[in-house]
Amino acid sequence: MGLGLLIGGLISSVQVGSLLGGSVMARKPAKMYRQVKGPAYTRRKYIGGVPNNRIMQFHVGNRRAAETGGFPVVLELRADNACQIRHTALEAARVICNATIRNASGAQGYALRVHTYPHHVLRENKQATGAGADRVSQGMRCAFGKNVGTAARVQRGQRVLTLQTTPEHYLTAKSALRKASMKFPTPCSTKLVRGAEHLKGLV
Repeated sequence: MGLGLLIGGLISSVQVGSLLGGSVMARKPAKMYRQVKGPAYTRRKYIGGVPNNRIMQFHVGNRRAAETGGFPVVLELRADNACQIRHTALEAARVICNATIRNASGAQGYALRVHTYPHHVLRENKQATGAGADRVSQGMRCAFGKNVGTAARVQRGQRVLTLQTTPEHYLTAKSALRKASMKFPTPCSTKLVRGAEHLKGLV
């Protein structure tokens, strides 16, 4: 009798997939969250268990020179389509952009800023997968979902990153923003905001 209750408890648990050789609740691909659908889910004082934001810094480099106009060249990376950019994608773009321009200009020869903040909380109706998952899966019962991450809702033409540097590092800065755009789920455009007079023959 005791053995039967033990087996029944194991079958009713969400770990049945792993016990039978399968995986449980696989992570969904990011492409499922890139479209802007429905109202924003941002009121965190009513939401419990929101995962931490992965973006380590929003300002990188020589911030003092950037805020006082010390860099003559300013470039912006803008989204061509409206989409949702996950916090992990924003951090990945910041890391690759920062590494590219830092190697060329040094730690004080540039200023990078992330303009968007991931306010929108992403939900996922987790499903058990693998062998035996049909015995524990809830289907569409209580399908509102659990919090799995955050994302920034970006409109068409909105700036996501700004990179300020000197004229001799213009091409490197443009390449850094191009690499950063590959981390986003939308085509992006690089716009020269200031400093065209210093870039004769490069623009």
